[in-house]
Order: sequence, then structure tokens, then C-alpha cells
Amino acid sequence: MWQSLNKNGKLIIVSSTLLISIILFSIFRDNSQLVDRESIERIINGEDTIKRVFVDEPYIYIHSGDRVYKIAKEAIDLDKLFDKSIVEYRESSEDSIDTILFIFIIIFTFYIIYNIRKNQQRHEYLMEEQQKEAKSHISIDNNITPQIPTINFSNVAGVDDVKDELEEIIDFLKNPQKYRDFDIRLPKGVLLVGPPGVGKTLIAKAVAGEADVPFFYQSAASFVHIYVGMGAKRVNELFTRAKQLAPSIIFIDEIDAVGKKRGGFSNDEREATLNQLLTEMDGFEESSGVIVISATNKIDVLDDALLRAGRFDRRIHIQLPDFKERVSTLKLYLKGKSHSVDIERVAHLTIGFSTAALETLVNEAALYALKQNKRIIEDEDIDAVKDKVLLGKHKMKTLSKREKQIQALYQAAKAVMAIWLEVNFEKIGLLSSNFIPHHNEIISKTALKSEIKVLLAGRVATQREYDGELFTNAKDDINRAKIISRKIIDEFVMVDKFFSSGVSAETILQESLEEVKSTLSKLDRAVDRVKLYLLENEMITPDETKRIIDEVF
Repeated sequence: MWQSLNKNGKLIIVSSTLLISIILFSIFRDNSQLVDRESIERIINGEDTIKRVFVDEPYIYIHSGDRVYKIAKEAIDLDKLFDKSIVEYRESSEDSIDTILFIFIIIFTFYIIYNIRKNQQRHEYLMEEQQKEAKSHISIDNNITPQIPTINFSNVAGVDDVKDELEEIIDFLKNPQKYRDFDIRLPKGVLLVGPPGVGKTLIAKAVAGEADVPFFYQSAASFVHIYVGMGAKRVNELFTRAKQLAPSIIFIDEIDAVGKKRGGFSNDEREATLNQLLTEMDGFEESSGVIVISATNKIDVLDDALLRAGRFDRRIHIQLPDFKERVSTLKLYLKGKSHSVDIERVAHLTIGFSTAALETLVNEAALYALKQNKRIIEDEDIDAVKDKVLLGKHKMKTLSKREKQIQALYQAAKAVMAIWLEVNFEKIGLLSSNFIPHHNEIISKTALKSEIKVLLAGRVATQREYDGELFTNAKDDINRAKIISRKIIDEFVMVDKFFSSGVSAETILQESLEEVKSTLSKLDRAVDRVKLYLLENEMITPDETKRIIDEVF
């Protein structure tokens, strides 16, 4: 709850707590009873012994038994009534402490008021900007309006690795001077790469919410106009506004709509817009307080100029959620809803579901339960709408029990072969393989052939396990292997003859295939262990794969 509050809310709570503490301190600090002279004389002549007399201007405090009385100092003769041995006087240091405490409270109160006012002024400025935009009749400005973030990472589940990578971006937006003092250069742009529905936009908004900065959302498609120059103008206005309200975040969704590779069938307006985007990113400093975050599911079509150092030089890959991530996501979406759902069972049933699909599933189940006049969501409600959600997501992959067995074996063979041949990857899951791409490196023919072998390993393992049967899940990997083999021949010319035909590429593939068969025959036990791990966890890292191989051999 505390994390979901904005700065104003937190300051109000802190200041209210302080005020209440001061009031309680004032009330309970002095628990004595005010009396007159006659009462004091009766107390002195009474049965209870006077334990202590404490002089604190303008009162004298008399401790008798378990009671404390006070009387104005001028009302009695202190020296005649009390023995000097029990009389104490307030020390000046205590006065100083009270004075310092009072000054601290005043300063802290003004600090709170100043910060609240500062945030209010910023909020009012943003509101004024939005009102100006609403009054404007120029369509080009209507979409360039900062949003005030209302969510943070507590609203996003299942992407802990991504959160860790974005923490320093958030810290930079909160405390830019700390990084300037150390002359640290942070990336100007962050590229979120992942399939549709994994929450790229939500993550970007959560970053803005965590940093409490203005969030400029823009779809790349909205930059492209039929009138040449209009898209470039929109880009310029977007960056200008973001700089005015820095620190801030610019989020460009589906950047591939404007950032495709130039050349071939060119589009003058799109290229002009892309050039303007590149110019704007080159035009502001890393310490300006503006961070550009973009999202795409087609990184391979982006222009090389966008990906070079100094622009989108940090790339964060977001995969479909694995089992543990689906559990945490379902818990988040079911939070606040009355239910008796077995979350782990549903997580096992929803392999291949994106974050957005899981949200839809929970929402549809709630609607179904409501139509059935139920008070809570049950497992049968999830089961009733699961197929409906699947049919609405034609591109979504979901696996039966047999398909899971096939896919786990397929991916396990790739993981083991990758570790064996030292091909780098971040994670390999049932539905994805996150290999680390090469960036302007000098690559050997052996390294390229190792990549081909990894891509062929799954096909070899499943073909051997299922009596020579071939499966469609190898399609993408086979096509990638063919592309690499052709590059070895045509692009990199890593052959004896400078002019070669397609037969040479086929030779490379066949040689690699035979070597994979030979290698995997020696790694059967490791592949089986990794397969079981994938069936249970759906995702495996290089370290975990290596640990399993070391245990087997």
C-alpha cells in the first residue's frame, strides 16, 4: 500500500504522524495536578512523604506518593516549606534540548509544506499543459500529452529479472545528480523486446510510476503521415516537451512501424521520421533526465542505426511467463476477488499464455461466475472460459501433455548442446530460446557451425526418441540453420572456392547433422535430466544446465 502512494500522499501521512506525536507528547509529558497553596500545605502535613521537589519555571512540581502536583512558583516560599536536599532545578541543557526539538519540528514542518507545494505546482503545470492541448485545434499536438503515472512495480508480476535491470534507470531519474557527480553515462534508450501481450507497455508505465516522472506515450504508427514532414515535426515536439518536463520518460510503442531498415522499397515520410528520431536521440545528453523506452516484437527488422551504441544500447528481452511467473501473475489478478481457485493447477494449464491473456482469463472467469449467480470464482469457471480465451488468441501456443513431452525433449537437447559447444544463451524454455546475439564481432566458422548444431539438436533428439518421426516444432530452427549455412557460403565466403552453389550449404548442414547425432548419443542422460527439469520448471539457465551435465558425468 505504501509503495502505491504518490509523494504527496506519503508526505501527508508523515506530517500527520508527526503532528499527532507532538500533540500526544504535549498531553502525556505533563501529567501533574495543578493545586493552590492550601492544598500544598495539606499535602506537606499529610501522611505521604515528599519524595522530590522539582523547580521548572513557572511551576514547582511536588512528588508525593504516586502523585505529582504543581503550583505557581510565586504562590509559596520554597525555602521555608521544603528541605533543600530534595529540591532540584531544571538544567539549562534541558531547555536547550526543548528549544532544539521545537526548531527541528518547525523546520521539518516547513520542509513538508514546501515539498507538498512543489509537487502540487508540478501537478498543476502538467494539468495546465493537458488543458492547453485539449483547447488546441492542431491535431499534431493532441497526442503529445504527458500522463501522470498511477502504477508501479507492485502492479506488475512475473518479470523480476526485468525489474532488476530497470532499477538503475529508476534511481537515475530519482537522483540524477548522484550519477553526474561520478560522471556515469546511462543509456539514452532502452528497448523492450518480446512477443505481444507480455506487458511491455505496463512495464514502461511502472518505471515512470516508480520514478514519479511524466510519462509520454506515443505509438510509432502515429508518427507516419501521408504529408511529408509531419511525422518528423511530431517527433521534434515530443522530445521538446519531454525535455521541458525532465526528468521524464518517452515511450514509443511498436517502434518497428517507423524504425524499419532503410533501403529497398523506401517510404520518404517514414525515413524522414526515422532520421528525425535518430537526430533527437543524438541531440540530448545522457544527463538530461530524459529516458527513451521503446517496445517491439520484431527486433530483426529494426534499422542498424537505432541499435548502435548511444541510442537503444540497452535491450531487455521479455519472454512469455514460465510456471512460477504465471503463478505470481495469477495471484496478482485474483487479488481482491473472492475465489477458491487452485492457482498452481491453473498455471500448469496455461502454458503459452501471455500476461495479457492471463488477465483476460481471470476476467472472463469472473464474468462467467457472475452469470452463474456465484459469489466466488472456482476452478470450473476457469476451465469453462479457457478455450474461449484460447480461440480469441489465434497466435497463442498451448501444449497438450504429449506435446509438452516432445517440446521438453527438443529444448533440452538444444540446451545441452549449447553448453557442450559453448554457444551463449540467457534462458531456454519450453516455448522460447533466448540466445545471445553477436554484435559486430569477428566470428569463426567453427562458432557459426556450433550454432547450426544447436539448432539441429532438438530435431535429432526427437527423431531418435520417436522412431524417426519429424515434428513441426523444428521449423523455425531449421530455417535459421539454413540462413546461417548460406551466410557461411555467400556472405562470409568461409569456403575453399570463392564461387559456390547451394550444394555447399547443404553439405554444411548434413555434416553438422551427423556430428550432432554422434555428440548427443554420448549425452543422453544429461538430455533426459534437463528434459525433466524443463517439464517441472519450464525454463532453464546456462548455470543450471551446466550443473546437471556435471552431475551426470
